[in-house]
Amino acid sequence: MSTRTQSPLDLPPDPTKQRQQRRLATLLVGIGLLCLLGGAVIYGGRLAINWLGERLDRDSSSQPAGTEATTELTIAVSPAMKPAFEKLVATFNDAPPDGALPIRTLELTPDKMVEQSLQAAPAFQALAPDSSLWFHELEQRWAVAAGESEGGAVIPIANRRTSTPVRFAVSPIVVVAWESVARDLGWPNEPLGWQEIQRKATRDSQFKWNHPSTNNASGLLATLAEFYAGAGLTRGLTEEAATDPATLEYVRAVEATVRFYGEGEAVILERLRSEGRAFLDAFVAQEQVVIAWNQAQPSERLVAIYPAEGTLWADHPLALLELDALSEAQRRTYQDFVTYLTGAAAQRALLAAGYRPADLAIALDEAGSPFAADASGGSRAVDPSQPQTTLQMPSQQVVEVVRNVWWYTKRPTNVFLVVDTSGSMEEGSKMNRAKEALLAFLDNIRGDRDQVGLVEFGTGVKRIEPLRPLTDQGREQFAAVIRSLQPRGNTALLDAVWEAHQQIMLADDPEAINAIVVMTDGLENASDRSTIELQRAFDENQAQRIVVFTIGFGGDADVKLLQQIALMGGGQFRRADETDIEELYRVISTYF
Repeated sequence: MSTRTQSPLDLPPDPTKQRQQRRLATLLVGIGLLCLLGGAVIYGGRLAINWLGERLDRDSSSQPAGTEATTELTIAVSPAMKPAFEKLVATFNDAPPDGALPIRTLELTPDKMVEQSLQAAPAFQALAPDSSLWFHELEQRWAVAAGESEGGAVIPIANRRTSTPVRFAVSPIVVVAWESVARDLGWPNEPLGWQEIQRKATRDSQFKWNHPSTNNASGLLATLAEFYAGAGLTRGLTEEAATDPATLEYVRAVEATVRFYGEGEAVILERLRSEGRAFLDAFVAQEQVVIAWNQAQPSERLVAIYPAEGTLWADHPLALLELDALSEAQRRTYQDFVTYLTGAAAQRALLAAGYRPADLAIALDEAGSPFAADASGGSRAVDPSQPQTTLQMPSQQVVEVVRNVWWYTKRPTNVFLVVDTSGSMEEGSKMNRAKEALLAFLDNIRGDRDQVGLVEFGTGVKRIEPLRPLTDQGREQFAAVIRSLQPRGNTALLDAVWEAHQQIMLADDPEAINAIVVMTDGLENASDRSTIELQRAFDENQAQRIVVFTIGFGGDADVKLLQQIALMGGGQFRRADETDIEELYRVISTYF
């Protein structure tokens, strides 16, 4: 058990030493990379073809289109880190070292960074995801695509897609709660962990908590922590321990109380600002979220609960893509920016933003630090002496096992897709794009306990496909239904949502995440039901909560009505056009 509080176990050495090591020998570069997760990373076994479904051409040009590509350095940054990172980039650009190119940022979720990094010509030359986990996934997929990975083999250093990552900030994964909620749980006097959260959610039907899906670092790291807790370990999690029936039962009990899953910290903060206490009582996030919220909001404080069983850390690495067309000026600019980013001024700026600096010489509780003790003597919202137990990052093989097994331990889902196939969907490629989006949604729902149904509507409800498990056969049958959709008629939106609500009520499955996803491109003009009747139906069935996501597809959708319907189910309204509806359905699928 570790009591280190400044930085997590088993992360890379000091960035300055890393640069010295790179100058000594190529071998030490390899050692530095392999040490990122606390030991040699084994690649093999559970590998998949690259995201394009084809072998990458290692000799193809990686030069982004446009002459401006070699006159700047573009860094992809994760949404949660973006505000602090952009300020640092602006400071660097205001007074760049001699010969340095301008730096610009590109906001991308880490999974998109990985996908685009596998392309021949990504739109960025460096990337800063929120966890080293994404670099290991990237290198794993890069090796498979190039045909260079065999079971148990380590990727040759010269063939890696990225340079040795440099850690510039860290933040432990915590359970964030409103202060009154935390005090009700026993904070700050009692140690709290996953069992206390599970117990509270089981006893109090009004208690709402979540953690993001496992394609977000905070969600995946929290899930790994749950598996560690279930196995009764703090280091050395193995495949056998992770898949032990007792471990799986523990994780399943915790996950059964999650209200829904979802996206990362940036989206959670956005919803907190718009919905406040009505959104969630507690949620999993990086510790930095607590500081960022309390600095900006005059309302009730958020506080950090550090799981008593131990936690993992978001380690915020930065690395350069090893692109054939990368210019020397871009390489030099990257090195100059790394020097600046790991320097005292930038490290203190990150501290002020709520991150723990990678520079261990900077005290967390120095004057002006958000970690400093409250002058009034009150309890700190964040505690620099925590976490008392830092879990060891498992091997990449174990991480992949946990990601796969999670689908069998997470809370099951019953979701109805409500699909507009009115005559207006015949315009252009709307119907084809909608079908592709629906199929993408199916592809991202992988749990064999998850069920999907469909209500198709035009002038009235055209078709009802009851909930069916997404087994291989069920998935094929559902895909065939989607491909057969044909546009005609008017827009009976309210009747369709009513029908989906009734179907879920008939399923009578309060143990599942029950949801409705609505898509329409037009104005309601053909329903028998009214908004008052629909609202009453939701209000009368609070015991079986149904979350509703609504999508306005194109410019003619009734935004006000769609927002109203989403509010009935405590969900979200999103706007989409033909270029992004598929991606939007993928995002919504992460909530289930």
